Amino acid sequence: MLYYWIFSSKSAATEYIILRCGIAALLSFVLCLYFGAKLIKRLQKHGISEDTGKTDSEKLAEMHKDKKNVPTMGGITIIAAIVLTTLVCANLYNGYVLMALFTTIWFGVLGFIDDYIKLTQKHSHGLSEVSKLIFQFGFGLILGLVLYFHLRGAESGTAITLPFLKGMTIYLGGFYVLFVTIFIVGMSNSVNLTDGLDGLAIGCTIIVALALVVVCYIAGRVDFSSYLNVPYVPGSGELCVFCAALVGAGMGFMWYNGFPAQMFMGDTGSLAIGGIFAIVAIIIKQELLLLIMGGVFVIEALSVVIQVSVFKLTKHRVFKCAPIHHHFQFKGYPETKIVSRMWIVSALFAISSLISLKF
Repeated sequence: MLYYWIFSSKSAATEYIILRCGIAALLSFVLCLYFGAKLIKRLQKHGISEDTGKTDSEKLAEMHKDKKNVPTMGGITIIAAIVLTTLVCANLYNGYVLMALFTTIWFGVLGFIDDYIKLTQKHSHGLSEVSKLIFQFGFGLILGLVLYFHLRGAESGTAITLPFLKGMTIYLGGFYVLFVTIFIVGMSNSVNLTDGLDGLAIGCTIIVALALVVVCYIAGRVDFSSYLNVPYVPGSGELCVFCAALVGAGMGFMWYNGFPAQMFMGDTGSLAIGGIFAIVAIIIKQELLLLIMGGVFVIEALSVVIQVSVFKLTKHRVFKCAPIHHHFQFKGYPETKIVSRMWIVSALFAISSLISLKF
């Protein structure tokens, strides 16, 4: 295993997770930067680009006409950088790391198939919603069952903790499987819906991933978790390295995805990132905390749910366009201003989630 080949001695490299997190972030950044440059040339050569005309809104299509020839499926670079970095820097004997890797690849493949269909079939919007949900719910159900039988004997196995309310937990029992399934599907689609403006989704991803590095480190240490009265999950500290790899890959992808974007992540990246957030939060028993930490993703998803629900009932629209970042576009806000302000909001949500650990 590469982890032991490179860090064979019992030095700080193997003993200190923080050091390996730093190495993982830097390595993942460099890999994503390298893969990104190669992929952009390859995609441009084959004319694989975003079709911004596949939308129900003519106004939105007009706003995004400059993005029409921008290469997509850039999520491949994010996934490749995360997987390779994890193989080098993380302990692959850790079951949680393997679970996170499997989740990344599963949702990455699902997103890749969706993108491939959209790009190769002129009038197709990709996989049908039913097909996509079947794959997502199927994985969530399998993972929920695995975690249920693995954790049900633990003290906080099938319980969820409430942010800002220390000591209060909700024990779900058998309903934990359903909760895990819905949570994974919801988070995966939330990131997917947020990916609509240059740098928006990946910027928020970096912020949330940084916060998860901190929370994973706390959850993996019995002294810190005891002091802050949060669930102690033995072995979960190794997920710090995995999340740090996501931070580095996110920064590497931002190099090409910042306004004006040279490449989009597509469903390949957005579905995988959402799956990563969900599985990490589930493992460290901070599912509800992630809803605060990833508040921008949650708001984006809720704006779509509200828009669709209200329109079906009343035939009126709450927002000019959904997800909500398009609503602000329709109101005349420049794309760069929308994105930068959402980054700020995302950072505030992440800080709030970390503050809640002390309350």
